[in-house]
Parts: sequence; C-alpha cells; structure tokens
Amino acid sequence: MNQKFIIFILGPTSVGKTDISLFLAKKLKTEILSCDSRQFYKELKIGTSMPTIEELSKVPHHFIGHLSIHNIYNAKLFEIDCLKKINKLFNKYSILLIVGGSGLYEKAITEGLSNFPKINKNIRNHLIFNFKKNGISFLQKEFKKLKNKNKFIDIYNPIRLIRYLEIIKSTGKDPSFFFQKKLKKRDFLILKIGLILPRYEIYIKINNRVENMIKKGLLYEAELYYPYKNLNSLQTIGYKEFFEFFDQKKNCINDTIEKIKINTRKYAKRQLTWYKKDTDITWFHPNEKEKILSFILKKIVGNTGFEPVTSCL
Repeated sequence: MNQKFIIFILGPTSVGKTDISLFLAKKLKTEILSCDSRQFYKELKIGTSMPTIEELSKVPHHFIGHLSIHNIYNAKLFEIDCLKKINKLFNKYSILLIVGGSGLYEKAITEGLSNFPKINKNIRNHLIFNFKKNGISFLQKEFKKLKNKNKFIDIYNPIRLIRYLEIIKSTGKDPSFFFQKKLKKRDFLILKIGLILPRYEIYIKINNRVENMIKKGLLYEAELYYPYKNLNSLQTIGYKEFFEFFDQKKNCINDTIEKIKINTRKYAKRQLTWYKKDTDITWFHPNEKEKILSFILKKIVGNTGFEPVTSCL
C-alpha cells in the first residue's frame, strides 16, 4: 500500500506561503487545505488577506471562508473537520498540502489536541465585554485573583487571557487538565517546509500588505462588522484596531493604520518564535521554488507511487 504524505507550508504572515503553495499544488497535482484560522471566516476577506478568487480557482482549496463570524469554532473542531477531509481526499491523492501560519491549528493535525472543555458562552461574552470596556487590565486582575504563582501565561495577550479565564470559570479546572498527554498516531507521514526571510524584509512586506488592505477597503469592511465587535472571531488584527478607532472617535486614522502594522509585525515575531522551536521544519527562502520541490520529491518519490512533473526537475 502506498504511503500518504501531508506537506505543511509554514511561516510568518506575508512571507509568501500562498504563492509557494499554488506552485507546489500544481506540480504535485494535489489540493490545498488551509490551517490559517484567520481565513476561515467568509466575511473577513480583506483584513485576513484571503486568497483571491483567481488564486482559489487555480487549485481546489479547503477551509477558506467556510465559516461565518457567528460560528463558534476552535482548534479541536478544526482537527476533527480537517482529518475527515484529509481521509476523503486521500482516496484521490497520495500527497496533500496544508498551508498557514496558525501554529496551534497546525499542531492539531500533526500532534492532536485534547478534548476542549465546554465553555459557558455567558462567561466568554462577559470577559470580552469587560475587556473592551476596561482594557486588558481587567483580564490581568482576574488572572491575579487565581493566585497561581506557578502558572506562566503572557499577561499582555488578551486572547490567551480570555481563553485561560473562560476555561477556569466554566469548568473550575486549569486548562492544563485538558492537555493531550500523548501524541496521536496519524496514518500519514508529515513533511514540514518553512518559509523565512530576513526580519526587515518581512516587516516591509507586512507594511505593504497593510497599505494594500487599506486601499482595498479594510476600513469599510471593519465598519460593516463593527456591531459584532465582541465576537471571538473578530478579535483579529486589522479589525480590532479599527473597532477601537470607532469607539474613541478621536484617534487619527493614520495612527490606527500604523498600529495595525505594529501589531502585525509583533504577530509575525510570535509566529517565528513558535516555529523556530520546531526542529522538524526545513527552512527555505520563498524564492527557492525549484529547490523546495526537489527537496519534497527526494523525500516522497518511491513511497507514494507519485509521478512528478518532469518539466520542473
């Protein structure tokens, strides 16, 4: 029986994952699954840099714009849905591509996650409402009330604070209680390709991307969904900064745009920190398309029965 492969294309935002994934999908004659949690929501086309209609038409994609911002979704549900889709597609392909920059969602497929506890929606909404009203200091005070001195958490990350607090307040147990203790065995082999650039080049690309989002109408897209600003799906860079702008009505819009750039750069830095810890990733420059393809073929040819496209060798 031929072995099945999942090839992950990983890296920080704006590094060029979409372009590489389209190139590889065509050459490897397969389809693309996204693990970019920001691109799951069909309403958020501009602020998440969702692939264009033209790009989506070139190669079949999955988990792009398949949810509404009103849906409750998490990495565990993604693990369940994505594995079902993978098993179905493996009836047709020996190789699949998974692309994205959401580390936890990649981990959901490569390692498996614990069963997430059921969260009380009222508790979540209460935390989000008070965070929006009183700022991150409210969440930090709630965290300090727990008096767990041995617990390390980024107290400047509101999403992580909200997640931590909502689990404890909903279940009475620390989130670590629900952590997966043993890696789940997968029926496929995994190959991880990382894309990297010098940090200053990534920052230039981020700044250019944000400027392009503004030109495409990010302000108006954020304004459209402002009434739903407390939804968890909208706690996303590019939208939350404009929501603050609409709330305060005194900030300069240029300051808001600059804040989006700064927060996106910080996000890219966190992504790099996450991925640099993974020794299974082989890193390439985004321009090394043929080198990446050759590397993949050396790893998989003979194991899958896959016949490469010889024109690119």
